[in-house]
Amino acid sequence: MPEEVKLERKLSPINVWALAFGCIIGWGAFVMPGNTFLGKAGPMGTFIAMLVASLVMIVIAFNYSFMINHHPVAGGEFTYANEAFGKKNAFICSWFLGLSYLAIVPLNGTALALIGRNLLDGIFQVGFKYTVAGYDIYFGEICLAVVALVLFAVLSIRGVKFAGVFQTGLAIALAGGVLIITLAAVFSPEASWSNLSPAYYPGTSQLSGILAVVAVAPWAFVGFDTVPQAAEEFKFSPTKTKVIMVISILFGGMVYVLLNTVTAAVVPDGYANWVEYINDLGNLSGLVSLPTFHASYQLLGTVGLLFVGIAVLAAILSGIIGFYMAASRLLYSMSKENVLPAWFGKLHPKYNTPANAILFILVISLIAPFFGRNALGWIVDMSSAGAAIGYGYTSAAALKYAIREKKTSTIVTGILGVVMSILFLVLLLVPIPMFNCSLGKESYICLVIWIVLGLVFYLASQKKKAN
Repeated sequence: MPEEVKLERKLSPINVWALAFGCIIGWGAFVMPGNTFLGKAGPMGTFIAMLVASLVMIVIAFNYSFMINHHPVAGGEFTYANEAFGKKNAFICSWFLGLSYLAIVPLNGTALALIGRNLLDGIFQVGFKYTVAGYDIYFGEICLAVVALVLFAVLSIRGVKFAGVFQTGLAIALAGGVLIITLAAVFSPEASWSNLSPAYYPGTSQLSGILAVVAVAPWAFVGFDTVPQAAEEFKFSPTKTKVIMVISILFGGMVYVLLNTVTAAVVPDGYANWVEYINDLGNLSGLVSLPTFHASYQLLGTVGLLFVGIAVLAAILSGIIGFYMAASRLLYSMSKENVLPAWFGKLHPKYNTPANAILFILVISLIAPFFGRNALGWIVDMSSAGAAIGYGYTSAAALKYAIREKKTSTIVTGILGVVMSILFLVLLLVPIPMFNCSLGKESYICLVIWIVLGLVFYLASQKKKAN
């Protein structure tokens, strides 16, 4: 019999760190200071929220590391839920988690158009135009997203080693760009500590503002959990994954805080403080309507836009590559356990990558550019719930194993991980007026549709097995 083709062990620790960090930080890190963080919690509230969220994610990462060492194979959460609770629970876990991964690939692809609109004077806003959910879609921007998605699908198929090296370069460029903007804020007279006052957004309680930002943690930090998806391709001991994930989470939290703080510290002329500026964003257009980008321009002029543009481009491209890798490995592992058709589990004969799974993600992702970012945003918003479900299942699996093995520390982190995952779901799914962080109506509808589709898919697969 011919030898079975397997995934290749080509990823170094720095490659895996870059995979996680690059997936955590995307376009959102550069726009959320203006549209989410400052308007909900303010500079200090966001700092506290990100500190809390980072600590929570580190606890959950300990559970992931524990399970990686027990099952160092591709598949991550699906594998853990399958081994601990059976295929039915594994399907539920992976169905929701898979949505999170699948949604972020096209989200990053369509974000390239935003660079063109805001930093390149709308260079891709050419050709025919139409509107979906209030978002103008141009033929040129569709072509840009399609070319990027196809290009990086091909690169992902051509080998994990190349993808890992390229991802590392992007992660370094991302971190370097943010560092330069931060240093400019430290030494430039355009930034002032006095601009950080008030520390919290006025008119709302400090606690509700902090919790509103903490609630987005499953989405903000989704990416560190891509590490176990690539476990079968590590060329190092899985015991190192704990440190790798912790460092990626800390880097991610630091980037969110730095960008938010710089944005608040640099206020355009005519505004007394960041509160006036943020409250007036709805009346602004152009670069000044994007506070983080405008802050970079005020600090360093055109050079500042260049550095922030490099950082944003690196964040977007690393997200595309990283989630192609993570989502394809999830589909690959599900196929190996006969939850998905065998087609998803076939590896490329030359490059030993799950080429069919990557092509499937590409086809699904190519639909998004034709519907615009507003419609895609509804799916992305509810994908936070999918990430929380993945965290919960992994923590529960770690807890089950730890009780059996009498691992006290993991019993503690397992319990904490399960509790925090449930709290994330409550904050996201239950409308609590004082916190104002639950999903929007459109996202609820998308979530219900996804649940119904999952139920239909699962019942159909069970009926096929019975026959």
